[in-house]
Amino acid sequence: MRSFITRPRALAVVLAGTALTLSPLGGSAMAKLPADQVGNPACFTPADGPAARGGHGADHRELSAAEQRAIDAKTAQILKAKAARGLAPAAGTLASASVPVYVHVMRSSTGAGDVTDTQISQQITELNQDYAGGESSQAANTGFTFYLAGTDRFNNDQWHKDKQSTSYRSQTRKGGKNALNIWLVDFSYLGIATFPWDYASNPSIDGIRVEYSSLPGGSATNFNEGKTASHEAGHWFGLYHTFQGGCTSTNDSVSDTPAQSSASSGCPTGRDSCSLPGLDPIHNYMDYSYDSCYNQFTPGQSSRMSSMWTAYRA
Repeated sequence: MRSFITRPRALAVVLAGTALTLSPLGGSAMAKLPADQVGNPACFTPADGPAARGGHGADHRELSAAEQRAIDAKTAQILKAKAARGLAPAAGTLASASVPVYVHVMRSSTGAGDVTDTQISQQITELNQDYAGGESSQAANTGFTFYLAGTDRFNNDQWHKDKQSTSYRSQTRKGGKNALNIWLVDFSYLGIATFPWDYASNPSIDGIRVEYSSLPGGSATNFNEGKTASHEAGHWFGLYHTFQGGCTSTNDSVSDTPAQSSASSGCPTGRDSCSLPGLDPIHNYMDYSYDSCYNQFTPGQSSRMSSMWTAYRA
């Protein structure tokens, strides 16, 4: 989850989409679930951890190294079974897909939080650029493209502030497991996402919530180029933060993203927070750098997206 006030990017907790309030990076966490989500089994209260991208909370449910291993093992089993039935990409190739995107604009009763159709179009363009590797010669072309399948707008003060989020997502989500739903709200975070392996248990809230001012041309300083949606969509595809698990060999389960101990803030060229090989991947869309610093997914991340798509969204 990216949060957006003082911007040390936060640790995401890609939970079935629950926003958590944490203290700034390095402080103790004081997690509280929104009142409307108390008792929801998909909700999760994390242990102490860094604040989300932009300074608040986490953008996905937190996972232990053991749970990471269990998810990877489950994914491998699903892929093996699908391959046996001819439902997986041929050896040496990766999955690709055109992803339908449904944008839900959650305005206040007075219309606050609205975005223009042009901004929405620019956001789709940004997603396509980022996932095609269009910002760096070192970036991978993931093979995934996006098209706008629909836009709707609601005037509701509670929904605008991301209240009753389980309810409003269930009422408004469109499409199947392959459809990316983006809810534009006004909250203390930059974004919150769900993981693909959680779709089966909670399909009605699958998608990403994004701070409306982070769209291209928005007012979120340092975070208004539309890259929050790219970051959160990365979680939706099955990617972790590049600092997942800290300075460990497991890290984010991707071999070509150097391990890093903690999230980056700004664009700290040469940052090396981990004793393992490689500088911190500050230009990776799955770190917590400024939008202007982001420019790549790696081939390893592209491969992971392919696996997760084939297992859970194809």
